[in-house]
Amino acid sequence: MKKLTILAAIVVLFFAGCHRKAAKEGDFTVKDVHIPQTAEGLSAKEAEKMPVLEFETKTYDFGDVIEGERLTYAFKFKNTGKSNLIIYSSEANCGCTTSQPPKAPIRPGESGEIIVTFDSKGQKGDVQKRILVGANTYPAETILMITAKVSSSK
Repeated sequence: MKKLTILAAIVVLFFAGCHRKAAKEGDFTVKDVHIPQTAEGLSAKEAEKMPVLEFETKTYDFGDVIEGERLTYAFKFKNTGKSNLIIYSSEANCGCTTSQPPKAPIRPGESGEIIVTFDSKGQKGDVQKRILVGANTYPAETILMITAKVSSSK
């Protein structure tokens, strides 16, 4: 009877592991976290296993904007690597721009987006804002850029 119970538990765990659920916040293991700054020392085989953060575009131009407008853009990306992608930071170079990266890991082959909001209040003329994205990739940081031409009126 004891052997049958253990066998049943193994079968249940096996089939439960075959069903792939969507990742959720906190759904990663220690092996998903790499130290990209030391990736130069990785063997080719180890480097192949790292996640790869591939953006559709790294720049976006809002065009002509009236001062005071709040504008939002979603930078879309895909993990083209072979392990879970973890975005641990996404920071703009000024307080007028905010960004929201996904909190859950992005599995290999899956896509995500970083939502960037620009508040043009107090801005004038040609504006460029950088968003520095930190992830468990090599290199560890990617720069996104938004631009706009802000005027008092159209």
